[in-house]
Amino acid sequence: MAWNEPGNKGKDPWGNKSNNDKGPPDLDEVFRNLSKRFGGSGKGDGGSGASFSTAGFVIFAVITLVVWAASGLYTIKEAERGVMLRFGQFQEEVGPGLHWKATFIDEVYPVDVETVRSVPASGSMLTSDENVVKVELDIQYRVLNAYEYLFSAVDANESLREATDSALRYVVGHNRMDDILTTGRDAIRRDTWKELELILDPYKLGLVIVDVNFLPARPPEEVKDAFDDAISAQEDEQRFIREAEAYAREIEPKARGEVQRMFQQASAYKQREVLEAEGKVARFEKLLPEYKAAPEVTRNRLYIDAMQVVLADTNKVLVDTKNSGNMMYLPLDKMINQGSRNKPTSAQVEAHVNSLSTGVNSTNSSNSMSLDGRMSREARTRQGRE
Repeated sequence: MAWNEPGNKGKDPWGNKSNNDKGPPDLDEVFRNLSKRFGGSGKGDGGSGASFSTAGFVIFAVITLVVWAASGLYTIKEAERGVMLRFGQFQEEVGPGLHWKATFIDEVYPVDVETVRSVPASGSMLTSDENVVKVELDIQYRVLNAYEYLFSAVDANESLREATDSALRYVVGHNRMDDILTTGRDAIRRDTWKELELILDPYKLGLVIVDVNFLPARPPEEVKDAFDDAISAQEDEQRFIREAEAYAREIEPKARGEVQRMFQQASAYKQREVLEAEGKVARFEKLLPEYKAAPEVTRNRLYIDAMQVVLADTNKVLVDTKNSGNMMYLPLDKMINQGSRNKPTSAQVEAHVNSLSTGVNSTNSSNSMSLDGRMSREARTRQGRE
């Protein structure tokens, strides 16, 4: 039965509530309490209400202004730069230190511009000789322009990652697999860096590439063993070439030294033979006048000297068998040993040979004595004639 229907006797349907439930607070009472706290009388007359409204508004406005001003203080770190936007429009780039901004009007986004960040890129790519290699690349960069880094693209890091993948695939697709795996890695690194800068330049991402690290590439796992053998063969080839070059560098100085030594020996031999020939010529030129003056004596002396030189180093036993045909006993072993002890030395033989010209000159000067100190037959004949 509804509470306002006849027969309900005007009972309130909430009349059964307990006395503790007083219902929602009275707003007039709340305002009167606030008026009393701020110095008002708390009565509902018009003058007191106007005074309360003015004072409360001023105090509320001052408190709000102080809180608003305090909320605008912020700090930019040393390695950061702040991008200030006013109502969404770029105003300026804020440097490190303590700054203030108008809350709800200005917004500041700090960006780290000193830290070097990295973006990896990897994947299986097709080379120019139709081989597949798995390459890995690491791009190191830092922020150069904070505003362009934040607002030139939706995500500058993702844009850089996609540009890196595109540049790497382009460079790998224009190189052979052997160059990628072995000797051409540095050239691929430089080409990738250059191509990446060309791709990023129109987008104005506010980034600068610090370094590009091209990690060692590797072939697919299915053919890895075969490629390892090929690379090992190439390394052996280079090792053999280096060993051959080292051997050549070692042998060449020795060969040059040997050539120089042989050349010097040949020069010395030539000089010695020339000097000996000149000495012999000079000796025979000195003998020629003597030979013309006494041919027989000079001939005999030359023969004797030559035989003395020839027979000086041989053991000799002379036996006269013309006058006696009897067999005699000769102690040949003792005679040979004694002959070896009495053998003239090489110095004595040389002195004897060199004395040839001196003996001939003495023959010419005396004109009457032979080389052995006795008068020759021709000298005695000339002496008798005189």
